[in-house]
Amino acid sequence: MRIAVTGATGYIGGRLVPQLLAEGHDVVCLARSPVKLDDRPWVEDVHIRKADLLTSDDLAETLAGCDVAYYMVHSMGAGAGFEDADRRAAERFAEASRDAGVSKIIYLGGLGADDETLSPHLASRHEVGEALASRGVPVIEFRAAVIIGSGSVSFEMLRYLTQVLPAMTTPRWVRTKGQPIAIRNVLTYLVAAIDDDTTGHTIYEIGGPDVLTYEDMMQTYASVAGLPKRLIIPVPVLSPGLSSLWIGLVTPLPVNIARPLVDSLKHEVVVHDPTAMERFDVDLIGFRRSVELAVEVADGLRPPTRWSDAEASTPARPMAADPSWSGGTLFEDKRTTTTSAAPADVFWAFSRVGGDVGYYGFDWAWRLRGLIDTLVGGVGLRRGRRHPADIRPGDAIDFWRVAAVEDGHRLELAAEMKLPGTAWLVWNVEPTDDGAVLSQEAFFEPKGLFGRLYWLALLPFHGLIFGQMLRRITAAAEGRPSVLA
Repeated sequence: MRIAVTGATGYIGGRLVPQLLAEGHDVVCLARSPVKLDDRPWVEDVHIRKADLLTSDDLAETLAGCDVAYYMVHSMGAGAGFEDADRRAAERFAEASRDAGVSKIIYLGGLGADDETLSPHLASRHEVGEALASRGVPVIEFRAAVIIGSGSVSFEMLRYLTQVLPAMTTPRWVRTKGQPIAIRNVLTYLVAAIDDDTTGHTIYEIGGPDVLTYEDMMQTYASVAGLPKRLIIPVPVLSPGLSSLWIGLVTPLPVNIARPLVDSLKHEVVVHDPTAMERFDVDLIGFRRSVELAVEVADGLRPPTRWSDAEASTPARPMAADPSWSGGTLFEDKRTTTTSAAPADVFWAFSRVGGDVGYYGFDWAWRLRGLIDTLVGGVGLRRGRRHPADIRPGDAIDFWRVAAVEDGHRLELAAEMKLPGTAWLVWNVEPTDDGAVLSQEAFFEPKGLFGRLYWLALLPFHGLIFGQMLRRITAAAEGRPSVLA
């Protein structure tokens, strides 16, 4: 079928598109700013049409020829008044879908009982579903609670709160029950709905196999991330406003996004109608496994790339469309320099690091770090190198392990010292017309609050140690004796 997808630049839409392509569908992406799709790996495989759901006068023409349309947009991040904007956008989209002959709209909303006074966020999610169905086009509305996957706003709030705070006082909503669901399961439901033959406005409640309190979710995340059990003390005095300000302080989430989410956490969001589980063949993933998929490093020892595009089969991993504040914390120290040395000589210089050559300066500091590592049960510097010049993937170099090596081009080292996190050191050399460009990157993925404090404590020394390392590697490459044939 020809499928229209709104919100392709967002979290759900960006993961839905490759799933639809994998099923053989012809996909049309509607985007207010098409340029935001330029770096997607599937951009050449889709049709892109510019459309603003609130202002475009040709929405029906934009949807022409589409059999099914996915509605995956919302205005929550816009702040006050997002409910009105979401309602108007949904009504205009419903009218355009009717006029274009779209046979079905598929929408993802939020769980919550219709017979209670819901938070503005959840009430708006339900209102959007009603607006989409108000113009006669059949609508399939899925309602979900916390979606577990890297980049999901709800999951990122859970991640950062648990990572940063070993102890916390929280509002009473920390004991409210919810039914989280893995992003992979959400996508399976959304794709399967194309072939669902229900008519009118059909609502399916979806959730994973586990019903948990928010406190349960935080403790499970801590366990998966290798963190100690969190001390959580619920108190009755923290309002949603104060809670969202606190979240804005200790996490990178914007307050205008955190506020409506926090306000919604007072509601129990569990599946009461099991029709979706009966109607669709979905192998539901448990909460713990969902978290494991969201936080695992895909390439093992390889250093993580924050916006590495996940494969269609790994939607729980970070993707380029995700907000800058999602994907967990990754500290970086990146330095670049140009040199007149040949790329082969630069590679020769940095590939000799460790062992008898040392670390191109401040070797006393590296020896001290090795001694401390030995005293706390680590490997220290005693392993040295297998060979003073030859280097292979998997080699041990002092308290590092060669994660990857591309001869003449790149070297990646993964730290095996005792650390409150995971560290990598990477060199990369590229040729230029008159020499080469050398880049040196130190990555650190902290574990908990202590990991963040560890990086901040060492930050003043990075300029001295890493700066001198880069300069001396360059000098060694430029001073390497010529090898005559």
